Amino acid sequence: MRLQKLNLYVKKKNGISKKLVKLIWDFFGKPFFSSYLPGTYWRKLILRIFGAKIGKGGKIKTNIKISEPWHLSIGDHCWIGENVWIDNLALVKIGNRVCISQGVYLCTGNHNFKKDLFDLILEKIVIEDDCWIAAKSIVAPGSILKRGSVSFLGSVVSGILKEDGLYKGNPAKLLKIKNDNLN
Repeated sequence: MRLQKLNLYVKKKNGISKKLVKLIWDFFGKPFFSSYLPGTYWRKLILRIFGAKIGKGGKIKTNIKISEPWHLSIGDHCWIGENVWIDNLALVKIGNRVCISQGVYLCTGNHNFKKDLFDLILEKIVIEDDCWIAAKSIVAPGSILKRGSVSFLGSVVSGILKEDGLYKGNPAKLLKIKNDNLN
């Protein structure tokens, strides 16, 4: 049986400037940003100060956790619901008119359980225009949600979702492709 040697795990070294920015974000930016105080405009301003690329319009709700705003890009007219966690140790790129509902978890990192040193693996997440990720869904590292795809309530997304595809379950499976006759 293989055991992880967590006592030998070595965290990636960062330069002094990156450590300082991370420290300021963790102790000042993150608590203020993720508070229950209402307002989208000032949340966007804080994210921009810390290096995020944020488009126009949209809504950013309360109690949202963002690990590293300098690895975040959000397009125009996006909605991000309460209790969303964007765990972005790598890039998370969100297109235009994307809805990320309450309690969604976007995860860009995982550990390699096959390695003794439990190496950290980082992969970006790309969410193209007009997608909807329903409440309590999870999006795994390296996932790509093609334009117009939908992840239903509580789905676990991993891999590439087809354009205009409707996905449901754990793991998320394609139910059908959207068409103009949906009611």
